[in-house]
Amino acid sequence: MNKFASKILLSTLALSLAGGGIALACENGQKSYIEAGESTFGGIPKVEGSKNFEHLKEVAAVPLKDIKGKPATTADVYAYKGYAYLGTHRGQMTNEGVRIFDMKDPANPKEVAVLANDIPGTWQEKVIVQSVSTPSFKGDLAAVSVQRVDKERYGYEGETSENGGVVLYDVTNPKEPKKLGFWKTPSNLPTGTHEHWLTEQNNKVLLLATNYQAHRYKDKGVDVHDFSIVDVTNPRKPEELSNWDPTEVGGSFNGDYQYEDETGAQRTAFLHSVITDETGKYAYLSYWDLGTIILNIEDPANPKFVGRTKFERDVQGAAHSAALAHGGNILIETREIFNPDPHDPGFERGWGYVRVYDIKDKSNPVLLSTFRTLNSMVQIKAGERKPGTYTVHDPKVRGNTLYLSHYSDGIRMVDLTDPANPVEVGSYVSDKANVWGVFVDRNYILASDMGQGLKVLQKKADPNVNKMNLQSFLIK
Repeated sequence: MNKFASKILLSTLALSLAGGGIALACENGQKSYIEAGESTFGGIPKVEGSKNFEHLKEVAAVPLKDIKGKPATTADVYAYKGYAYLGTHRGQMTNEGVRIFDMKDPANPKEVAVLANDIPGTWQEKVIVQSVSTPSFKGDLAAVSVQRVDKERYGYEGETSENGGVVLYDVTNPKEPKKLGFWKTPSNLPTGTHEHWLTEQNNKVLLLATNYQAHRYKDKGVDVHDFSIVDVTNPRKPEELSNWDPTEVGGSFNGDYQYEDETGAQRTAFLHSVITDETGKYAYLSYWDLGTIILNIEDPANPKFVGRTKFERDVQGAAHSAALAHGGNILIETREIFNPDPHDPGFERGWGYVRVYDIKDKSNPVLLSTFRTLNSMVQIKAGERKPGTYTVHDPKVRGNTLYLSHYSDGIRMVDLTDPANPVEVGSYVSDKANVWGVFVDRNYILASDMGQGLKVLQKKADPNVNKMNLQSFLIK
């Protein structure tokens, strides 16, 4: 493949709405290899903007250790107490688990442990780590997603786990993780848990799990919905509290995996990911074409539908992930669109992008703005597109800055001071970028590049710049 020089130093706020045909999720839509442009950090030109990003550099790019004889592909990334936790994609279907890196020296991360790589026929995309203190467990709790691979979907014929779900570990000492418990999805569900979340509420530790495309298999006897709330106050004995029925959203949705909405558009519904607010009172479910569903989970045994985002006829939904800003009053919704040239003429062209909502009234989210990179925008002429995948993926928020993982478009940094007018203030796009996840911690930014491993971006200040300025980009 030829290399293409990057032209994505700037971004555009697109007021028009865009979409695609029925989209695939990252679980089954990501290409095995892509090639993007040259680096915009560490080279020429620098990224300039209203914030001080000009000294940010890639200080490390660490591939995963080869522990099962084949290269491992990265998935999501998380950081906690000076350690990075890097999930793995199904890749070669060798169950590579979650890799743990000591980040004491951010320019030289050390892979020190692995967990959940002893569950054959599965892959571990997502990991969340949180300190908890309950009568049953006190320490740092890691929750790891377990998704199954099988012959029907992947042609896998090796040894396999009978269940997906979420496995729980004690990582109080990250160098010596200890398995505590395993919350399991039904054995007749061939998928498992794609993403999940941990929150605390009324002295309980709750696990919120997405049972990937569960209702797609209801005709095959799978008696479970897409969303479960599990009490993991005692992580050795997880207890499911509720399993939410998405038909509560009403409208034209009747619970089918594929359905036609009130505008006549063919839609796809499944729960992809979930987060909560800081209080644990509200859950935000990224439900693909059903939008972001807001649930009141004050009574976790009885979740209540509050509201949801909706898509216009020309917008393919694909609500993939969410983040909150401005004290929980602003919702960031990323839409993962892998097919920028849809067959449905009613859908607009272009890769997936960001929608920003005012949710002060959670029963009625109001669209304030959209954010798009240049490469994600509509390109009409055949052959005009660059090779690569330019849809947005995951969002993270620190202060008023939104950090986006964007596959071939690398990492984008967006100022959300005025949510109605998001402005890109920085970008990082390495050669052959394929960025799955992003996480901001301490004085560095972490990126999981599917082909290149753990990337670390750190602000390398001039000798005369003090330590407060070294961290300024993280706290604005």
